[in-house]
Amino acid sequence: MSTKEKILAFMRKEAYKPLTAEELLSVFDIKDKKDVKRFTKLLDDMEAEGEVIKTRFNRYGVPERMGLVVGRLQGHPQGYGFVIPQQQDSRDVFISANNLNGAMHEDKVVTRLFKNTEGKNLEGEVIRILKRRNKSLVGTYEASRRFGFVIPDEKRIPQDIFIPKAVSLKAKDGDKVIAEITRWSEKRRNPEGKITEILGHKNIPGIDVLSIIKKYELPEEFPPEVTAEVEQLPENIDPKEYEVRKDFRDELIITIDDEEAKDLDDAVSLIKTDKGYRLGVYIADVGYYVKEGSFLDREAYQRGTSVYLVDRVIPMLPPKISNELCSLNPHTDRLTLSAVIDLDYEGKVLDRQFHTSIININERMTYQNINKILEEKDGELREKYKDIVPMLENMEQLAKKLKEKREKRGSLGFEFPETHIELNEQGKPVLIEEKKRGIGESIIEEFMIVCNEVVAEHYYKSKAPFLYRIHPDPDEDRILAFRDYIANFGYTLKGSLKNLHPSVLQNILEKAEGKKEEMIIHTILLRSMKLARYSEVKERHFGLASEYYSHFTSPIRRYPDLVIHRVIRETLENEHLSKKRAKKLKKNMPDIAEHSSNRERTAIEAERESKDLKMVEYMEERLGMEFPAIISNITPFGMFVMLENTIEGLVHISSMTDDYYHFIDKQYSLIGERTKKEYKIGDKVRILVNRVNKEEKNIDFSLIE
Repeated sequence: MSTKEKILAFMRKEAYKPLTAEELLSVFDIKDKKDVKRFTKLLDDMEAEGEVIKTRFNRYGVPERMGLVVGRLQGHPQGYGFVIPQQQDSRDVFISANNLNGAMHEDKVVTRLFKNTEGKNLEGEVIRILKRRNKSLVGTYEASRRFGFVIPDEKRIPQDIFIPKAVSLKAKDGDKVIAEITRWSEKRRNPEGKITEILGHKNIPGIDVLSIIKKYELPEEFPPEVTAEVEQLPENIDPKEYEVRKDFRDELIITIDDEEAKDLDDAVSLIKTDKGYRLGVYIADVGYYVKEGSFLDREAYQRGTSVYLVDRVIPMLPPKISNELCSLNPHTDRLTLSAVIDLDYEGKVLDRQFHTSIININERMTYQNINKILEEKDGELREKYKDIVPMLENMEQLAKKLKEKREKRGSLGFEFPETHIELNEQGKPVLIEEKKRGIGESIIEEFMIVCNEVVAEHYYKSKAPFLYRIHPDPDEDRILAFRDYIANFGYTLKGSLKNLHPSVLQNILEKAEGKKEEMIIHTILLRSMKLARYSEVKERHFGLASEYYSHFTSPIRRYPDLVIHRVIRETLENEHLSKKRAKKLKKNMPDIAEHSSNRERTAIEAERESKDLKMVEYMEERLGMEFPAIISNITPFGMFVMLENTIEGLVHISSMTDDYYHFIDKQYSLIGERTKKEYKIGDKVRILVNRVNKEEKNIDFSLIE
């Protein structure tokens, strides 16, 4: 155990009472001057991270033994917030606006729990701010004669930033700006700041997406040292690699991606055997080029993931790597890590082998063409790809078996629409539609899932330090609420809710399939789920009903994949990791897991916001038009409805003037007081586009009776 682990273990003992630093030094028998200095610095660092709490009497203890919760504050536009605890599997804590005490969205805080909330929803107040997140904010400048205000783009920060005229950089009304906070908010006092950069007026084309990039602090360019390192990378493969790697260049191997994809990091092959199938999954060996500890590696770690905004990609790695050296382009030798998986005809894994390898892709296939070949039986394409069609048909058979097997074990089959947005050269949205999925997408999804499972299981059993993709079990109280709700439709959850198996929930989804309540049951169940994340500790992936899961298949765009590639290559080349190497990896994995999960969350929020922006812009041209829609959510203030092209907007309860409507929370419905008319998730309605607000990224609809 490290000294930190020893301190925490000691403080978590039931008999422990908070001690001073001097008393702790005595307990741990630390006397040497250098060791004393190291120990007190460690205590300071642990206090700064919220791992231990120092009381006003200079005594140290762990927060959970003191009725305190340390975590990240998630703000709400209406002024209150929730603390998301850093200790996994702890409940969120509600913080009223009066109890924030100057804390803002994304700050790391210490919260004191109120005693009377035990057994109910936890509530507390912020007593200490450990780490400020929003030192700078992106927003819109509102000018007045002697001063101005910046209204943050982040609506979960409801306070405007007061800007004295002298530090406004002569920003004009309506400019998008970056403001640095110079004085934090206090009770009844807004934060104060200064303008550090003017991005441009909010109506200038391109400023909207640039504001999102700045808001989420996404990197716009690669640092010069990274660019210089990339320039040194060899264009050609070292001849030695042909001697030490498994040669798959004679295999029939293809890539299957969207026709617009540029970074092709996975390829597949399939042959029938006397026992079933031999599936080959070949993933670009990004780690060969991105050496651990290099400038490239450090930059990739900081970025954590590629970000796919509506009009551009902000890649994790420079284009020379993602689109050239590591992109599995056809008729070109490429370095890969390969998983060769033997399965029987029912999709059960019989054996697996892993290799450092060299491949040469026969053909670049697209989802669109494969769907035409397999679903539409397109004669022209079947003739063009006649050498590949038999393998594609086998792939279709295996993918269907794998999906059946996955659903049988309880993997949750959520089907929610994806959006395709087409922009013109000026960045204006000209087409928004639902992205259709076919057998091509299903083949790759099933093959990548089984590969990720096989890799995770193998390296867990080999006891190598590893990163897993986990999806924690849902909270019991949320599943209890879900159980109570579906009882309205005659469904029952069988068995214990404490150790719930995903198959129980999948059974409900299957029973609801094709029925009127299908959409609402999907929606309510999805809200009951926790977020998937990365972890150095193996836990099951609840949504996939998988005991072992990892992310192995996209090292070009996800840092955790790159990390486990290094572990895999080292074990393949050296048979096992040295004790020193294993210890270093084990120490680093928790930080990598947490950082990667945070970067993923940031990327998802930025991607969603960029799509919402273009959806609002698209509907701005359609004010006053009518559309069919389906109710996607019910709230106390109205209902959200989704158009056939996946665009969502709000029908505010104040616009429903034919009756006074009551929100029935346990039924997720609005019911008219006089008419008893009822609106529920999944109901079809017809709406009129009333108003759009580009600043708020909101669309308001009204019902057409």
